[in-house]
Amino acid sequence: MAPLATSMRQRLEKAVVAARKEAEAAARAVLEHLAVERNEPYPSMSPEERHLRNALRARRRVLGQERPEQGTAALVEEIAYQGWHRMLFARFLAENELLMHPSGAVLTLDLCDELAREEQRRTGGAVDAWDVAARYAAEMLPGIFQADDPAARAALRFAPEGRQALERILLELPAEVFTADDALGWIYQFWQREAKEAVNASGRKIGGADLAPVTQLFTEPYMVQFLLQNSLGAWWAARHPDSPLLQEFRYLRFRDDGTPAAGCFPHWPERAAEVTVMDPCCGSGHFLVEAFRMLRAMRMEEEGLSGAAAGEAVLRENLFGLELDPRCVQIAAFALALAAWQADGYRPLPVPNLACS
Repeated sequence: MAPLATSMRQRLEKAVVAARKEAEAAARAVLEHLAVERNEPYPSMSPEERHLRNALRARRRVLGQERPEQGTAALVEEIAYQGWHRMLFARFLAENELLMHPSGAVLTLDLCDELAREEQRRTGGAVDAWDVAARYAAEMLPGIFQADDPAARAALRFAPEGRQALERILLELPAEVFTADDALGWIYQFWQREAKEAVNASGRKIGGADLAPVTQLFTEPYMVQFLLQNSLGAWWAARHPDSPLLQEFRYLRFRDDGTPAAGCFPHWPERAAEVTVMDPCCGSGHFLVEAFRMLRAMRMEEEGLSGAAAGEAVLRENLFGLELDPRCVQIAAFALALAAWQADGYRPLPVPNLACS
């Protein structure tokens, strides 16, 4: 897969900035509908709505611990990106022919539309293709959308006009966006653009909730590949100088004597199964995805594993990531799952070793 061309990146930026505005407007409408900022619930609210209202109010208090006046804004942002990610990840899966029905059939958005119409006839509920696609995507993705997360449950209650606005934005983007190497990273960067500009313009000391939008920087694919190929790749070259994998490491540099220019890392483990990669600022997962691809190939060669078995072993045993922004953790987890499925087809995956800290 190739990175996005500049013109396509600019088009994506406009779409993502518009999506954030629409998603946050839909999130604010949900909070108003559930009386989250009112002292008492509406008399007409169902027990289920009252329970969700209480959970959202508790979540707002947690998010506002540092700056209480920002609790509602932070909750709006959390609900917005949960709703956006459900739909965004569904489009990524569909364009990569990886959106799966529980029966094992591959779904397109057109097939999701047919399933939605069948569900409407059966239940009388208001459901469309994106509801169906997002539901199946959420079920497929290991550990990304938590059923008990009040923000995720609130995102399911976007009014039709809010969902339709996000649908239009996603549908207007060409398929090549969803098959590019670097699209997920740019999407996060663009989602944070206006927040970053606002913090920088405020002149206030950066800390707490401001850290994520201001300090997250996109790392181009060639930079990631250069750094990993001259660390992990150099370690491999020192132990497997005749490995065919070395032909794939285009940025790996050697000395005149044929040894890796970065050194041989003599204190590292001897086998790929024992190597651990910890990215303490994993962002949207660029380094982890590239390390996944390299370690999967290494373990296939060293251990004679199939691609699928090697990929699952790498997710369980080799890769770890920390990140202070939960949006990034969701994107990184999705990026790893997508890479594993692109390599060896859809199957249930281990929950990746990622945490928001």
